[in-house]
This record gives sequence, C-alpha cells and structure tokens, in this order.
Amino acid sequence: MANVVVVGAQWGDEGKGKIVDWLSERADVIARFQGGHNAGHTLVIDGKVYKLNALPSGVVRGGKLSVIGNGVVLDPWHLLGEIDTIRAQGVEITPGTLMIAENTPLILPIHGELDRAREEAASKGTKIGTTGRGIGPAYEDKVGRRSVRVADLADPATLEARVDRALQHHDPLRRGLGIEPVDRDALLAQLSDVAPEILKYAAPVWKVLNEKRKAGKRILFEGAQGALLDIDFGTYPFVTSSNVIAGQAATGVGIGPGSIDYVLGIVKAYTTRVGEGPFPSELDDADGQRLGERGHEFGTVTGRKRRCGWFDAVLVRQTCATSGVNGIAFTKLDVLDGFDTLKICVGYDLDGVRVDYLPTAADHQARCTPIYEEMPGWSESTEGARSWADLPANAIKYVRRVEELIDCPVALLSTSPEREDTILVTDPFAD
Repeated sequence: MANVVVVGAQWGDEGKGKIVDWLSERADVIARFQGGHNAGHTLVIDGKVYKLNALPSGVVRGGKLSVIGNGVVLDPWHLLGEIDTIRAQGVEITPGTLMIAENTPLILPIHGELDRAREEAASKGTKIGTTGRGIGPAYEDKVGRRSVRVADLADPATLEARVDRALQHHDPLRRGLGIEPVDRDALLAQLSDVAPEILKYAAPVWKVLNEKRKAGKRILFEGAQGALLDIDFGTYPFVTSSNVIAGQAATGVGIGPGSIDYVLGIVKAYTTRVGEGPFPSELDDADGQRLGERGHEFGTVTGRKRRCGWFDAVLVRQTCATSGVNGIAFTKLDVLDGFDTLKICVGYDLDGVRVDYLPTAADHQARCTPIYEEMPGWSESTEGARSWADLPANAIKYVRRVEELIDCPVALLSTSPEREDTILVTDPFAD
C-alpha cells in the first residue's frame, strides 16, 4: 500500500487542509509530523466549516486514526480546547481515534511569553512575523534538551526536574527582557491539572505506525506551513522553527524514509505570504489587491492579511526538488478567473545576471527582481470544475505551462474549497 506525504510547496496557505481531507478518505492513518498550532487548516465538508490548528485534518473523518507525531510541538491547553470545539460540531474524538507521541515536546505558557516579548523588542526589519504562540522557543528547548515532553506528565518527580531545568534557562532570559520570573509552583500545578487528559492519548507512535505499515495500512503524513518556511531551506531567518520539507515526515513520527512512497506538493495558482521576508513576485497594485480579495487571503490563525503576487515558478521548482515532490495539487485556479493577462515568474535578475533559483544570501535575495512570462487569461468561470472538459482552453494552457516550468506534473486540480470540486489526474495512493 502507498504511503503519502503532503507538503506545502510555497509559503503556506496553499490549501493543504482540503487536499488532506480529500486524501484522508483513502487513508487509514493521518499523521502530523511537524509544526505547532501556528498553522491553520480550514475544511469545508457538506457546507460545514472546521478550523483546525493542532489536530490532524483527518480527525473529522470517522474510522481513521489521527496521530500527532514527535516532530510537532504541542500546546496541551490549546489542543484540549480545540478538541472541545470540534466535538461541539459533532465530531467524535477519543483515544481510539487520536494518538499523541509520548516523546512530543510541550509548548508551555513561558514559551508564548518569551516569543511575544522577543518580537516586541525586535527592531523594524528584524521582526520575524511570528504568531507569538511559543512555537520557536519550544523548539529551542527541544534541541537544548530541556523540554517537558508528554511522557513526563506521568511522573511528578520527573516533571519537577524537567521544569526546573527549563527555568534555569528561561528565568535569566526573562530578566533580560523585563519579564517577571516564572511562578514555578503555578506552572507545575497547570501541568498537573492538564496531565490526565493529555495522557489519555499518549502512545509509542513510532511503534504503532510501523505496525500499521507492516499490516499494509495506508498512512497520510500531513505537514504544516510551507517548504519556503523550512528552517534550513526557507527564506532564513524569516522562517518557521522546524523542518517542513518532506524528509521530516520520517523523523517526525519515527518511521523509516523507505516507507514514503509518494510526495504530494500543494501549490496555489498564485503566490502568497504572511509576515516579513523576501517575496520577489509580490504585487503592490490593483492586481495584488484583486488576488487577495478574490482569494480571501487572510490567515486562518492570525487573521493577518496575506501578501499576494504572481505565480513564482522558480520557487516552486526549487521546493519540488528539496522535497522530492512526485506530483502537485494545484489549488485556487478559480481565483485567476477574469484576468485579461497572467504573469509567471520564470527567473530572477540579480545585478544584471539571470538566475534560476533563489540565492541563499539575504542581500542577494533582496536584490532579485522577477523576470516574467505573460500568458492570456480567461473570462469563463473555473469554479467548481470537476473535469478537464469543464475548464477554459487558456486555463488548461496555464496549468500545462506551470507543469513545464516547475518540472513536475499536476496530480490534482482544486477549483473551490469544496472537497468534491477536484479533478484527479493521478491518485497518490495508487499502488
């Protein structure tokens, strides 16, 4: 049976929620392998809207096992609140349908406080654009070997030791930023209160998933954010705090890389970005405004307006390479309906030299200007199209040109937020 990794191939907000939900019908297990609750997925099922941050997108589908892997950093209070919200919408969530890796690091209140204080103290031009939810500091504690992990909640003595180690690091930082010292006893009490509920879902995820794989079950690996926010291969330092590319799926749940059979990259028909950082094809004109309005480009988590621009084939070709993408799911094609002319970024001009990738050095990135190729638009509507025959000729030409420029085929084409409005070219789960 095929196991599929889904990754965003731009700066996030590509429509992963719908695609993961669409694929989850074919999967037995849906596993989140990185990120925190700073990434939002919006699902529309039978007209009902579900907004998820911490929970895997497959949780709204009955009969599936949803997994939060060790590559995630988890805010336990947010998770329990989200579970309550989704349950109130009629979705059953139990230890039989949701599993959390025992070695998952926790996001503590002190992480959010530190995150927000640092961003506030940063000077203009150095702000990262963080959501302030503590994801970065939680990952710092993980690599600094001072995390409180899910398994630690089961033993009071271990929990105290873990908290004490973390506070040895955090209290000096807080003093430097003018934040009050941590109330150790209050933090321990908060963790003790939440422990019984979180521990209900704790399990050795690596063991369970390997057993599922050997039993021939289909596993869908779900990433958050987008590959251009990857800590190593993104537009550093304006990136997230974890590896987002497909290779992280294996280490983020504890399964071998040979278990991955297909990588699906989610790609929007234009480009958007939230927060600071380079964006070569960004539009500050009427076209950019039109893309944002038609695409409803506001962050699911923060509500922040997204920056919009023309499709950047250079960046997507780059992320398809770093994630080993086998095929893309092309989303929001309908947002381009009605444009007389469309532009695609096919290269960059860097001080008079044409380059075919985004350079690593920040000063080089800042000096890259887009080289565009123009294509005719279409006046007909593509919204809700479910076959190639429903698409205007120029829309098909646009999709085919994108395939050529990114050197990767379209496997799925999405024409609205509704899961049924999808054109299947290649089934990623095909054996």
